[in-house]
Amino acid sequence: MRRPLRLRLVLRDLSTAAAFASMAISSQVPVWALVLFALALIVALTGRRPLARAPRLTALLLLPVAGALYLLVASGRMDLVVAACSFAGIVAAQRLLSESSAATDGQVLLVGLLMIAGGAALSGELVFAMCLLAFAVLASLSLGLAVVEAAVPPGEPVPVRAVMRPLARGTLLAVVGAVLFFVFIPRLNWNMGVRRATPGLGTATSGFSDTVRLGGSGTLKSNPRVVLRARLTPDPVSTEHLSAYWVGRTYDTFDGQEWSTIGAANRRHRTRVTLRPGADKQVYQRIELLPAYGSRTLIALETPAKLGNALTHTPTGDRRTRLQELGGDELRFVDDGLGYSYEVYSLPPGTDTDPGRMNETEMAQLLALPENLDPRVEQLARRVVGDEQDPLAAAQKLSAWLQREYQYTLELSGDLADPLEDFLFVRKAGHCEHFATALTLLLRTLGFEARLATGFFGGERVGDEYIVRAGDAHAWTHVLVPGRGFVTVDATPPAFRANQSLQILESLVSFYEAIEGIWRTSVVDYSFRDQIDFMRGLSRPPRDPSSPERPSGPPARAWWTAGLVALGVYGLVRYLSRRPRRPSMGEATRLVDAVERQLTRAGLPPRDGETLEDVSARFTRDAHPLGPTLAPLTRRYLEARFGQRPLESGERARMLEDLRRALDTWRQGSRSNAP
Repeated sequence: MRRPLRLRLVLRDLSTAAAFASMAISSQVPVWALVLFALALIVALTGRRPLARAPRLTALLLLPVAGALYLLVASGRMDLVVAACSFAGIVAAQRLLSESSAATDGQVLLVGLLMIAGGAALSGELVFAMCLLAFAVLASLSLGLAVVEAAVPPGEPVPVRAVMRPLARGTLLAVVGAVLFFVFIPRLNWNMGVRRATPGLGTATSGFSDTVRLGGSGTLKSNPRVVLRARLTPDPVSTEHLSAYWVGRTYDTFDGQEWSTIGAANRRHRTRVTLRPGADKQVYQRIELLPAYGSRTLIALETPAKLGNALTHTPTGDRRTRLQELGGDELRFVDDGLGYSYEVYSLPPGTDTDPGRMNETEMAQLLALPENLDPRVEQLARRVVGDEQDPLAAAQKLSAWLQREYQYTLELSGDLADPLEDFLFVRKAGHCEHFATALTLLLRTLGFEARLATGFFGGERVGDEYIVRAGDAHAWTHVLVPGRGFVTVDATPPAFRANQSLQILESLVSFYEAIEGIWRTSVVDYSFRDQIDFMRGLSRPPRDPSSPERPSGPPARAWWTAGLVALGVYGLVRYLSRRPRRPSMGEATRLVDAVERQLTRAGLPPRDGETLEDVSARFTRDAHPLGPTLAPLTRRYLEARFGQRPLESGERARMLEDLRRALDTWRQGSRSNAP
């Protein structure tokens, strides 16, 4: 048995690794399957195949694995798709460690294709696209090398360098053809089968708790991970960075160290919740909370009026979920999920509204102070505000004073007995929670009703939507103004309200999000309707709602499209006309026919079913005197027939003459040796 080409096996093994990675990026494949496949891949890449001596026994060992996975699925401890993907990974590992053969190679690539299908079902993320492309390229090159290797006679070197360029061109054309097939052939939306949410490769980095405790390092502000995507209507197209507050919940009770709320949860679960009356020109938001968010609290632009139509994204698919109203204007999804999407209507910024549904106890709590509050806090507030009686004007005075006199920092000393005292009178430095807490309590000491609000600040435009990062987590103050409702006043210096991550990390994440957005729009969400719109857009002018008249004639894009097609056809014809005319493949075929006739006349006809490659291999194996002459002739025939190296003028005649002389010499030798 010939030794398999090392490069071909490496390409095959790496293509299988890409296929397994397409499943593993969903974080749903069990760790044990991941470890087993990784070990098998490492051993295979070193060139060792320890299961080659017992392929049937190791194949039988797969049966108990399949049985164990079936029991896990039947008991509800594992999802069916995840179990199938895990088993495919184990089968691939067993095949990687087995002896290489045509059948084994085919099985490895087939299992790789199945794993790609499993990856498509588990995740539709951009990283999956990278794995799919890597698998397609590596598997195509491996298959191409396998065809060339099979055509080369035993003992002859495989012309790797000569064939890699045409193989690369063929692979590129195959990828381009696949893209065109995807764009133009009628298809269903990928969302019909893909699972919208996967845990991803990282853990959740933000979220909400029932309390806010002052202190800590504030490292969340340096995290650039995206936790929220939102589409806004009307769309502020020209605004690259929103200076917007995305509220999650509010707190009305501070005990000296942490914030909480006294509001009781509403036991009713509803599909839509109205927090307050709407208004004209509301801001509509279609929001998606990503797995990095890690909380069931809804987020919305201030000030939300109506929320609903929510979906929860789970590893097994999407389903509708209801909402539960809690204290502090907080709404939570009833069902757990990796991510959520929902719709919100918010009041336009600056709109006067009512404070929402609050009872007398909750209203009274807006003035509550901790029992051990330092008396210097009230003295400080009166010194800054003076005799100002308007709550909003007082809040703005205090906010400006805090921004001017205090420093922003994320490096604090941890838990303290009185973190507010430490911030106002000792360190005079803190992050957004300290600024917001200080402003809220300073207002309360003067008899102005206020509360703490938490959520996110900012919003960066990427494509047609806005993203919010974990580092955009923020806290600010709501001051209750008679006749206007709660008004936002932010004491944190403006430069430190949004995320504080490194610029290069932020740019990389933004770039990835932009590519991810194109991938989701152009591939995952690309449907038959998009195909129709695409084709229609090439030939019909876009409708202008402000103009009642339809434009006459094809649009400019139709002319551009026709021009590009004509240019492409012209270029193709010109390329083909200038391409050197190749000798017909019949030249190589006639060479084979002539060789077989000479061998037959010499009494050495090919056996039944034998090709020229088989005859050459047999002569080389049997050390026949004609072997050294027939081997290079056969290799040259294969190059002319399959390797795009046609025979040169007169080359066929020269090789046949060399063969005729070799046959004459062999006949003379045979006669002289005859008894």
